[in-house]
Amino acid sequence: MKWNETGRVWEEDHGMLDAEQVAQCERADKAEPLRAPIPTRMISNGEYMPVRQTEQQRRVEARVEELADDASRRLGISRRKFLHSSGGMAATLLAMNEVFGRFFDVSLVEMFEPAACAAAGPPRDLFVFDDQLHFVRGSKPSPAGLRAIAQGPSSAPTVKSNPFNPRGQLDERGESWGVWDPKLVGLPIDAGYAHITRFIKDVYLDSQVTIGLLSNVTASMVQIEGEKARAPRNAEEAQRAEILTAAQTAAARNFINEISGSTRMLCHGMLYVGKGNLAYIQEQIDQNEPDSWKGYNISNAAKVDNDPNSLMRQWRHDDEEVAYPTFELVQKNYERIKDRKPGFNNICVHKGLAPGPPDPLRGHPGDLPKAARDWPKLNFISYHSCIQPNFFMADTLKDIQADKLRGGVPDISWTTEYAQLVKDLPNCYAEIGTTWASSIVTFPTVAAHIMGQLMKFMGEDRILFGSDSVWYGSPQWQIEALWRFQIPEALREKYGYPALTESAKRKILGLTSAKLYGIRAVDAGSYKPVPKDYESRMSKDLKTLLEFEKVTADNMSKMKETYAALAIDPDNTRYGWMRV
Repeated sequence: MKWNETGRVWEEDHGMLDAEQVAQCERADKAEPLRAPIPTRMISNGEYMPVRQTEQQRRVEARVEELADDASRRLGISRRKFLHSSGGMAATLLAMNEVFGRFFDVSLVEMFEPAACAAAGPPRDLFVFDDQLHFVRGSKPSPAGLRAIAQGPSSAPTVKSNPFNPRGQLDERGESWGVWDPKLVGLPIDAGYAHITRFIKDVYLDSQVTIGLLSNVTASMVQIEGEKARAPRNAEEAQRAEILTAAQTAAARNFINEISGSTRMLCHGMLYVGKGNLAYIQEQIDQNEPDSWKGYNISNAAKVDNDPNSLMRQWRHDDEEVAYPTFELVQKNYERIKDRKPGFNNICVHKGLAPGPPDPLRGHPGDLPKAARDWPKLNFISYHSCIQPNFFMADTLKDIQADKLRGGVPDISWTTEYAQLVKDLPNCYAEIGTTWASSIVTFPTVAAHIMGQLMKFMGEDRILFGSDSVWYGSPQWQIEALWRFQIPEALREKYGYPALTESAKRKILGLTSAKLYGIRAVDAGSYKPVPKDYESRMSKDLKTLLEFEKVTADNMSKMKETYAALAIDPDNTRYGWMRV
């Protein structure tokens, strides 16, 4: 529906579909026949004409219906109630395994026994270290596009189409815009889903994250009053555009650790490189005591000289004149404080996910080998595992199907090359934030090859779990998906991929990061919980620092109502148009 301001009435909203197209569709919230936890046909928000249900989707839907009918009859409940339960998710995963190949560890008994479903999921003692978490300062809106890619068409009218799939390509479920986590369906994309109060709830109350690493983003462009948008001249100027400043990141870490009474959060410092930024790096060390560093060499974050009028620019790891002075300063301080900050030598940099103009190779991993060899005491952690495609991997799937190879395995653009480039460099690590989230639900075959290649070339001891949450809601669905995931035997035999064992999953989900950050206690039960009344414990100074003074009481009340809604069981309702 849409609001007609002139007529002061609600009108049926067909988006961009014309009358002939609408005649071939029905509203999904009214007509979707099954409402399985995962959709079994394309749902369009009206931005594009949905394709008909594919044969594979039809087979999944029929099998889910068959399993649900049988299970609900045995349990003495309605089919809809069953589909809303953990048994419904088990039935859907079973059906997807039957049609697409066995990707998920799920058994028939899980449809009937919630305890069995829980037993097959991540164990209670699982130590999870989430290497990449985000929220935004209170005066900035949440990034709607990032939530929309995961939430699907129900995010309309805020976002009209899949923001990262302009060509309308289809994933392995036959959808151009699917749902990554059913619990996100129908939730509003408002100004506050990525602010600190909901962040704490999503990460520490609604997931198994034991320790989280709060990340941040170096600003690439700034808008100064009276000027066109441009690159910042220095790190101080860049702070205007940061979603979270270095000081805010450290304050959030300190607050969460204080109220929980244990180390539940670490934080990144902002890696602005170059001789002109050395004083700011040292200032962060002295004032914020960051636990490691986060940078973006695809952003204008390098101050190559001390000229106050020169603009910052993009940078490379192997630039001896620009990056190396910064690495030298980090290493010098590391030797001084490594007993207190054992992960201080971790250089975490966003790689991939943003190729294109002006340099088609910006974010490419080719700059890593030299830097890793020249700085053996630093750890180079490549966020997103250098994946080149932006969130939607239809072209990558086609390359896999066409058997386009690099070094004997399917060539997944930049990730395959990266894993082979650094395979013999023990101080290089692959982080899987967003890469895992964007592939596991929509392109499980691609996810299997990504994990297989990282395991094959780098090994299970050099892969780190990151969820990139709260862009995509609570991290829990990604944790559960990884715990249940397995690389199909046929792929392992053909390409020599190792098995994704329970031991390997425990390392990826937390134990390897624990070593990198000097965390000795790896028993999740030894950490005190974040208290449920965390919001009332936020001091006025903290709220002011995070710019919550600009959020009105009414808006905060609305946000709290939305947070509460996150705890409601999903009803699997999709909104939009469905081809009939």
